[in-house]
Amino acid sequence: MSKLPSNNVQTEWTETELLASDEIAEPLVAAGVRCHGGFDAAGEYRSPRTRNRSPAIDAWQRHHREQFGTELIDVPLSTWPESYPNVAQAKFLLRSGVREPMITVLTRIGTVEGFGAMIRYADVGDIQRFFDDSITGTATAHLNRGLFEAHARDEAGFEDEAGHKQMWFAARDIAFEEPITEDQTATMLERMGLRGSGGSAPDPERIRRQMEDQLVFTDLDFGLEMLVQRMIGILLIEISAFHTFAWAEAVLSDADLVAGDGDAARVVSYIRRDETPHVEYLKTAITEMRDRTFVGESGRKIPGTEVVGELWDRGLADSLGPRREQQRETTRREIERAVRANPGGDDLLEELDALSTEAQT
Repeated sequence: MSKLPSNNVQTEWTETELLASDEIAEPLVAAGVRCHGGFDAAGEYRSPRTRNRSPAIDAWQRHHREQFGTELIDVPLSTWPESYPNVAQAKFLLRSGVREPMITVLTRIGTVEGFGAMIRYADVGDIQRFFDDSITGTATAHLNRGLFEAHARDEAGFEDEAGHKQMWFAARDIAFEEPITEDQTATMLERMGLRGSGGSAPDPERIRRQMEDQLVFTDLDFGLEMLVQRMIGILLIEISAFHTFAWAEAVLSDADLVAGDGDAARVVSYIRRDETPHVEYLKTAITEMRDRTFVGESGRKIPGTEVVGELWDRGLADSLGPRREQQRETTRREIERAVRANPGGDDLLEELDALSTEAQT
């Protein structure tokens, strides 16, 4: 049974409670696909698995502020440059009859979203043993008691309901009227360094070896540091993705350039709403860890500000540097490949670049 702390804010929840969804009057169907979530009697979209998850996150945040008097870790969306290509560039390509790069971008986004299901395997056992302070009644204590599982189901779908992976594909198919086959998708993903028509998930052992080379705190449990690194990386991806939502909604709502009378943009707006609990629970748990004391394998006490601070700075630098640059270069290759297949391709590229708003260095 759920418990109430002394301030009457409920901070203990079962996994079943955190996975519960609101009642809906009408399901969300996009491009013939039954998606998660749906609409209430008033026609308002309701995200899946938020009946108790959203109030639980709010309670954990308020409880943490009362206990520690600190604000949640955060970073402004303006920290990241806008999406590439930007809205004006994307619309220019579409007006020029060059659709492939936009189809590729939407396919890549959906594929990467599907990888989000891997977070359900980020289990380090009893996480309390890594902290000197109690984590009772925190988001941290509920990571493997519903939060990670809800996140995984949101991203990759669950049972007969599609998640964000399929919803991005549905938005693509609505806007561009079933533009590619599975074989074409597989070829496209190979060019972007993603395998398989559905985007085979990364190899966990390969990820483990890579992360072993990136360990910062030799006295911390390997699994714990990997967990914190992964959570920070996912949070930064989720925050920066709001640029992607704004970009996609602006492009896919233009009825002169894409099909569907704005339906594709509406699907993206539902995904955007679904992502808000992901950002909030990750911010909450990372903050809870930051404001506590870690216990190393030797028994040494390590301030959370030191652990989370160092890993946060490294994660942010990677998000703004190598990771973003790699993604931009991949997208640029796809644009050049598609544009140069058309007459006057070099002139189109010159016009495209003239629409850039990125700061020149």
